[in-house]
Amino acid sequence: MALILLEKSDGIATITLNRPEAMNALSRALRAEFCAACQDVAADANIHALIVTGAGDRAFTAGLDLKELGESGLGPANDRNADTNPVFALTEMTIPVIGAINGVAITGGFELALACDIRIASTHARFADTHARVGITPGWGLSQKLSRFIGLSRACELSFTGQFLDAQTACDWGLVNHVYGPQELMPAAQALAQDMTSIDRDFLTVYKDLILTGYDRNLAEGMAYEHQISVPYNAQVSMDEVENRRLAIIERGRKLKG
Repeated sequence: MALILLEKSDGIATITLNRPEAMNALSRALRAEFCAACQDVAADANIHALIVTGAGDRAFTAGLDLKELGESGLGPANDRNADTNPVFALTEMTIPVIGAINGVAITGGFELALACDIRIASTHARFADTHARVGITPGWGLSQKLSRFIGLSRACELSFTGQFLDAQTACDWGLVNHVYGPQELMPAAQALAQDMTSIDRDFLTVYKDLILTGYDRNLAEGMAYEHQISVPYNAQVSMDEVENRRLAIIERGRKLKG
């Protein structure tokens, strides 16, 4: 059985973690297949957006396979190689990545969810950072990202207790954008991704870099980076193209209103 399912349709790629009997745990083999799928997607110029989800409705992923770690050591917990680590494979994706969180996202699975640019969740989704419970410090970014996404005090509460965070509270705290019923999650993710396919792919990659690079800097440095990128980029834009796109925006608004 394939540990990763890769589907492509209408400019959208979907990667599904496919170990439902093991809570989609990130075994060595699954991690390798996931990274290979990311490389496949990255090389496909027809793909505008990527959706990442888990098989079944119990787990997005329970994180690293602890039984396998017990046999092979903690090397994967500190792996930062995009060829072998799914979190860093997602980090290198230049197109938008939507995490459709269908069930629990625990520890390494929480880190994988945080690596997505946009997160939407099923009512079955729950998030937990159990690093403190198992005595392994994060190596894939959770200790730095979580506080930036939900605030320092909330991140400390989750990380110092290992408590689960339900989907609606995650939405209220800004960790996920929307919560859907289990059967509505993937259609919602596909609709969101489909909306992105109407944007020029090259522009999406530029804008994603602009946002994420700026987010990693302080405000003054981020503003300087925006200026550095936008001045030469906008100098190449034709005003006729801008006018055509303005008219398209108006027409799109009319259709949505209708």
